[in-house]
Amino acid sequence: MSVMLRKIDRDVKRFKQIVRGVIKKEFRKYLTQGELVGRQGQHIVSIPLPQVEIPRFRFSAKEGGVGQGEGDAGDALDGRPGTEPGHHILEVEVGLDELADILGEELELPRIQPRGRRSIPTEKLKYSNVRRVGPESLRHFKRTFREALKRQLATGVYDPVNPVIVPIRDDRRYRSWHVREVPESNAVIVLCMDVSGSMGDQQKELVRITAFWIDTWLRSQYKNLETVYVVHEAFAKEVDQHTFYHLRESGGTRISTAYELISSVVQGRFPAESWNVYLFHFSDGENGDSRDTEVCMEMLERELLPRLNLFAFGQVRSSYGGGRFKSDVEEAFPGEEKVVTSEIRDRDEIYDAIKRFLGRGL
Repeated sequence: MSVMLRKIDRDVKRFKQIVRGVIKKEFRKYLTQGELVGRQGQHIVSIPLPQVEIPRFRFSAKEGGVGQGEGDAGDALDGRPGTEPGHHILEVEVGLDELADILGEELELPRIQPRGRRSIPTEKLKYSNVRRVGPESLRHFKRTFREALKRQLATGVYDPVNPVIVPIRDDRRYRSWHVREVPESNAVIVLCMDVSGSMGDQQKELVRITAFWIDTWLRSQYKNLETVYVVHEAFAKEVDQHTFYHLRESGGTRISTAYELISSVVQGRFPAESWNVYLFHFSDGENGDSRDTEVCMEMLERELLPRLNLFAFGQVRSSYGGGRFKSDVEEAFPGEEKVVTSEIRDRDEIYDAIKRFLGRGL
């Protein structure tokens, strides 16, 4: 039985290696599939392996068309149940931690090192003490028998020919704990999206896929990760995850309203001395007017960048074209380590955008 179990373990390990190889080989394609990110479940993403295709109808070169065979409308269909096996897609379950590892390997992402004092003390229990009283579930058997042996040796009742050790009540020892504070790095992702009339479903899908992988990577780097969702048009508001990905608005755009709200949220709930803060802003780059853009640059310089690990701006192309907010950011902060921009015109550019956003390891 043990030999069989070892063989099964080897086979399972080999299968996982094959699956990992398939994912890595086609990782750019998997990374851009909306289907992949929509099926998280209990932190599990189901990835269909591509060996078996879904059955589909094909038109024949023979004469005739759909509905032109023998019979009249309403006639019953004759036939027997089929006996041939059907075609299926093989699916495997891959944990998000595994996907994060593959993401890091494929994009060559550096491990994130939390900056400065951006950690908070967390109380943890450590069972490193021993005492004479305690619950039976915490009895330390090794120490108990050691005490019993010491007692029997001291009293001369220990018989090496018949080494029977019987602990009594005074011999019992119990594991005990002490509370210690350990620094624990914490991070918050602020996902901000333009939901004005020029941002359609296709643009939101690009944002959704990009945001999923960013979130997956950062969660693999931090034990505690919070996410804040902000949407904006002429006005900004904080929303939940479902609303962030499904909201459809219209109207003009004032990006400064989003930065005002984000600044308030970060200062009030995520102080820089305790949190690593990452801001990812997605928009088509169209702002209301140049004066509002100037206000945005001033807010970034004075209020946001001093509190952020990273400010990433992703500009998606809408059906109306693209604005120039990305260019404005680049001109306002040339060479700034905390600022990174990327253009995401279609799914094929998601891969490169994520690498640009996360490649600095901030």
